[in-house]
Amino acid sequence: MIKYHVYMPSLTGNEKKYVNECLDTTWISSRGKFVSEFEENFSKYIGVNHGVAVCNGTVAIHLALTALGIGEGDEVLVPTFTYIASVNPIKQLGATPVFVDSDEDDWQISPEDIERKITPKTKAIIAVHLYGHPCKMDKIMEIAKKHNLLVVEDCAEAIGSEFNGKKVGSFGDVACFSFFGNKTMTCGEGGMCLTNDPTIYNRLAKLKSQGLSEDREYWHDMIGYNYRMTNIAAAIGCAQLEQVQTFIDKKQKIAGWYKKYLKGVPVTLHEPKGKVLHTYWMNSILVEKGQNREELRKFLREAGIETRPTFYPVHTMPMYSPRFTSLKVAEDIALRGMNLPSYPALKEEDIKYICDKIKEFSCRKNMLSLAVEGMQKALLM
Repeated sequence: MIKYHVYMPSLTGNEKKYVNECLDTTWISSRGKFVSEFEENFSKYIGVNHGVAVCNGTVAIHLALTALGIGEGDEVLVPTFTYIASVNPIKQLGATPVFVDSDEDDWQISPEDIERKITPKTKAIIAVHLYGHPCKMDKIMEIAKKHNLLVVEDCAEAIGSEFNGKKVGSFGDVACFSFFGNKTMTCGEGGMCLTNDPTIYNRLAKLKSQGLSEDREYWHDMIGYNYRMTNIAAAIGCAQLEQVQTFIDKKQKIAGWYKKYLKGVPVTLHEPKGKVLHTYWMNSILVEKGQNREELRKFLREAGIETRPTFYPVHTMPMYSPRFTSLKVAEDIALRGMNLPSYPALKEEDIKYICDKIKEFSCRKNMLSLAVEGMQKALLM
């Protein structure tokens, strides 16, 4: 029986109050005060002028790319070490994803490999801020400016994270967020596109609502989508936004406890590199040897601790691997990485228990290795 899940949402604020208001007033679909309040307040929190709430994080990326005009014949640079939702919208629009390797220090998209992969067909870069750690946005924006490229920030896993004192989502042309049930703050399902450009904002807002004309009722002058967020989801989002700093502060504490209790254990923690605020959507580690990861996960599961592997590189998946490509850093992280319980309700004694079990596994593996080594030496005598 699982006692410690990888993630659980914290719904201890005004969520019920605001949802009940939606029910009592019958404003339950995409009209209602909470949608506009959520767009406005979340935009202010990130430090961006305009927000467009949508039904989930994946369609936020699809909407952003559509609004930026990405389509047939275009290439979009994207990290291979990411969740599949960062990549599929590129293909769905008829463009080509070009996979970029990761940097060893922070696990994020490599600016150096971005530069190597640029061709005359390259139109955009998707910078995915993985597990709460920001990408190197100064270098990415410098490259984008040099080559006249658009930048989309995928901030699904990095709500509140900062690079050089600025929140992620405030650097690129469009930023995309997810508010799925396992994110730092949630709507259950939901997403958001942010931009400082009023023209892009108008396109985002129009495209998400079936391409509806602004000045003629039931008249549609472009092909759009039904990507609207419900008032109920936005109500939950408003309540969560009120608590987001509390969630982030607690996640910082949890990360500190993992660092404290995993000291001396042969694992590598995913720690902040550079002048960044790592919000630790997930507390992630690398084991020494890839073959040990699944053994450790099984051992922890038997102790009531749920874990998850880090993402598989997308370039290794059947629909994206027609030709062999090796992106070694991403492949290594994917082979050795795993995510530990990271939800805000965890207490220090919970983290100590989890770390004690990881230590126990490590000691057992060490003793087994010594025993095997001793037997081999005996056989050679």
